[in-house]
Order: sequence, then structure tokens, then C-alpha cells
Amino acid sequence: MQWLSLWISLCLCGVGLCNVLQEKQVDFGLRVFSEVSRSSPYKNIAFSPYGISSILGMAQLGASGSTLKALTSSMGFSLQERGTPRQQRLLQRDLSREEAVQLISGVMVDRKITLEKSFRRGLGKAYQSTPHQLDFSHPDTALAVINAWVSDYTEGMIPNFLSSGTISEDTRLVLLNAIHFRGLWKVPFDPRLTHERLFHCANGSSLSVPMMSMTYRFNYGDFVTEDGVDYDVIEVPYEGDSLSMLLVSPFEQDVPLSAVTKGLGGHTLQQWRKGLRPVNRQLSLPRFTIDAELDLKSSLTQLGLGDLFNQKNADFSRITTEEPLCVSKVLQRVKIEVDEEGTKGSAATAAIVFSRMAVEEIALDRPFLYLIQHKPTGSILFMGQVNHPQQH
Repeated sequence: MQWLSLWISLCLCGVGLCNVLQEKQVDFGLRVFSEVSRSSPYKNIAFSPYGISSILGMAQLGASGSTLKALTSSMGFSLQERGTPRQQRLLQRDLSREEAVQLISGVMVDRKITLEKSFRRGLGKAYQSTPHQLDFSHPDTALAVINAWVSDYTEGMIPNFLSSGTISEDTRLVLLNAIHFRGLWKVPFDPRLTHERLFHCANGSSLSVPMMSMTYRFNYGDFVTEDGVDYDVIEVPYEGDSLSMLLVSPFEQDVPLSAVTKGLGGHTLQQWRKGLRPVNRQLSLPRFTIDAELDLKSSLTQLGLGDLFNQKNADFSRITTEEPLCVSKVLQRVKIEVDEEGTKGSAATAAIVFSRMAVEEIALDRPFLYLIQHKPTGSILFMGQVNHPQQH
């Protein structure tokens, strides 16, 4: 059987139809995260919402029939519609203009197959990506090339994205999208104010962690879920004000984070934005580093995309007509580091496709969500949950 691989990361947008496209991408990314969180309620998670939307958008360009219908139905948009690839290109362009963000898309194709012209054109229009040939009959060499590509474009934060054995002689295509983010806080935390403090973990244990502290006029809001769970959201801006981190945590210490992540979607983010207001608060936030690897096949299947992985039903005939292809895995690796100066993060995602063949204090001393957002467009670069700050 022949394999095809896809990878993911992030992007942003401008106005008009671009906003509609971005809203759909944000909503889909948040719904995937909600599924990931549901299956791992007590683990640390680092995830790229735009990443999964971006790579499955690339897959859309090669999909046909029921596979295309499933993708567009679940994601809420189609990159095969007239004008949409240009909007996607504008999203990627807008994100790339941010000084703190490095973003690139790439395509590695086996030299034995010929790609359909429409697929090539779509990749160029939507992602400014030109396919590069690899010899997958030598999988270890191809793996080294792909991992070097990811390492280069994540500034070395993700040096070995795919493990040995992920690529085989049956691999036919790898769609790549990598992002590196280095954001400095608009107002850095003073290291002299960082002190040890108890953090109450999701499993009921407590541990002492280095807790950063700052008093500032933050955008802040308190909200209630449909199930009546109270929680608050506080926004910490990065230098330049176009990017920020949203921190979300239930009011009550014994309320699980899953009570907030349940049903998370684009409408939730819109509700937060409307409800935030500037207030003086003292924020206490633990330093943390998360290095997460996710297999997203199960989460995507729960969202109605199981046929992508079905050797009998998957239809990627717009990629090539020489042999049938289907997805075998969707993988994502995200590493994020948060300290007094700011945030450094990198993401790569892969889908392996094969032949069908004193002020009031906000103390985040319990599990919380974090989201890194591009404010002008609403795009979510990274997000995740922290259940144990000292577990990477």
C-alpha cells in the first residue's frame, strides 16, 4: 500500500470573505481540541488549532466525492470553491507578516507519482507551496530530510518530528506546515517577584512551582458555561499588541477543566471577546514548558472524518489518478515554553496517507487553559491545558 503524509501549523487573515474562512477554521480547530481534551482530561496538552485546519485544507485540495463532502461538512468551508484559495493565501500572508511568527508550507512527493495539475495549482494558490520530490524507497533518508525541514523552520525546537518507521516505501506524499513563535510580553514579569507557590493538580495532588506575578490593567471577564460552571478569562498581551495569550480557569478549585473545554467552539471565543473589559488585577501564573505529541485520528473520527482513514472509501483522486490514496495517521507535535520574558512555541502536524491500498488576584494555581491568539483576525496559533506545570 502507498502512503501519503500531511503536516500542520498556523495562519491568520484580513477582511471580508477572509474573516468568514478564518471563523470557520477557528471553530473547527477548537472543536478538535475539545475532543483531544475530552480523551486526555488530566494530561498537559499543547495543540495548534490552525495547524489542523491548515493541513486538512491542503488535503481538501486533493479530495473528491464523499471524502471532499465529509471534509467540507465537518470543517465548514471548502478550498475548492472559487476565490477561497486566495483567501487562504491572504491568511498565511498576514500571519507571516508578524515579526514574532515564522510560517511555511511544504509538500514532499514521491518521485514515482505524477500529481494532478489542479492539485499543484491549488497548493500554489492557497499555500504558496511547490512540491519537492523525494525517494521514499529509501525511507530513512526521506525521514531525515523531512525532520531536518521541520527542525529548520521551528528553530530547532522540534528536531525529530517523525519517528523511525513512520515513513515507509509505500509513502507517496507528505504535506508540511511548520510554525515558530517567539513572543515577548508587552510588560515582562519581574523575575524578582517569581516565588514558589502550591499548584493544585488535576489528580488531586499539590506541588510547589515557580509562580510569576504581575499587577497590570488586563482585559478580564467572568463567564458561565451552559451547564452553569463559572470561570474567568484574562488576556496577557505580547509586545506590539497584535498577539496575546488568553488564560482560562474555573472559579472553583475542585471543578475540572473539562467543564470549560466541553463544547468549546468559535462562538465561545466570540463570547469572550465581547465580554472582556480592562480591570486592574494581580496575575499569578506558573512558568511552564509542554512538549506534546498527538495522534489526532481518533479525535477526527469523532468529528465525522473517519472515512479519511478508510481504505475502501477514501477518495483523493484529485492528488493523483495513478493509484488510490487514503490517510493512515494525523500527527501533531507542539512545544511551548512560557517564562517571565514571554512565550516560545513551535508546531508541526502530520497526516500519513496511504494507498487505499492587592488588587484582586487571579491565581492560576490550578489547571487552566491557554490560547495564543492573533487579535486582528482571531486566529488561534497555539492552545492547550496545564494540569501539571512541572511535567513536560
